[in-house]
Amino acid sequence: MTSFIVPGWTAPPGVRALATTRQGGVSRAPWDSFNLGDHVGDAPQSVAANRALLRRELPAEPLWLTQVHGTRCVDAATALPRTEADASFTRQRGVVCAVLTADCLPVLLCDDQASVVAIAHAGWRGLAAGVIEATVGAMAVPGERLMAWLGPAIGPQAFEVGGEVREQFVAQDLQAAAAFVATAKGKWLCDIHRLARQRLDSLGIRRVASANSCTLGDAENFFSFRRDGVSGRMASLIWLE
Repeated sequence: MTSFIVPGWTAPPGVRALATTRQGGVSRAPWDSFNLGDHVGDAPQSVAANRALLRRELPAEPLWLTQVHGTRCVDAATALPRTEADASFTRQRGVVCAVLTADCLPVLLCDDQASVVAIAHAGWRGLAAGVIEATVGAMAVPGERLMAWLGPAIGPQAFEVGGEVREQFVAQDLQAAAAFVATAKGKWLCDIHRLARQRLDSLGIRRVASANSCTLGDAENFFSFRRDGVSGRMASLIWLE
C-alpha cells in the first residue's frame, strides 16, 4: 500500500499538501519501491506506474521540474514540464507544485488566506544561493502572513560536509555557525533544517513546522542518495483546492 505523509501544520482550509515515502510502488531494487524520479536509472515503465499511483491522490498531474540546485522559481500554472527550476508557486486552484528529493530539504509554503502556495527544493547549494528567498519573493506576500513546512531530509547527525560549505553560509550570516558542529575528522555536521529556519525567520516567516525525519537514518521509509549512491526519489507536493 502506498504511504504518504500529511504535513502537521496549521495551513488554512483550501491548502493541500503531502509527501511520499519509498513504500507502496512497483520499482525494483535499488529504486524500491515508490520511486518517482525519472532521471535515476529506474525502468521508465516503473516510474510511470508509480506516478500514476500518485496521480490518484491529486487534482492534476504535478509540474515536474528539472532540478539543478539553483534558485529559479516558476509559476506552475504556466511553466512547461521539465523546466529547469528548483521551486514553483501557484495562485490557481487545482495546479500542483512538486519537488523531488532524496536527502535535500523540501520547503512547502502557503499564506493565511489560501491564495498562494509554493514549494522549494533546498539542498545546501540552493539554500546558500537563496532558493527560499526567491520562492518567497515570487509569492509576493509579506512573511508574517506565510507559514512553512519542512519535509523529510537528511538529519543534523548524518549530514557531514566540508569546511567550504560552512564558510559559504557563515560568510552570509554569522548566525549560520550555530547550524554546524565540528567532527573529529575535521569535517562538520550540518543542520539543514536549522539553516532553512534561519532563512525563513529573516524573511519574517516564524510559523515553521517540520517532519522531523532523517532520510539517511530511515532506510525503510526514505530514499537517501548519500546513503545508497543509486537511489530513488520522493516527492513533496502542494496545491490549492
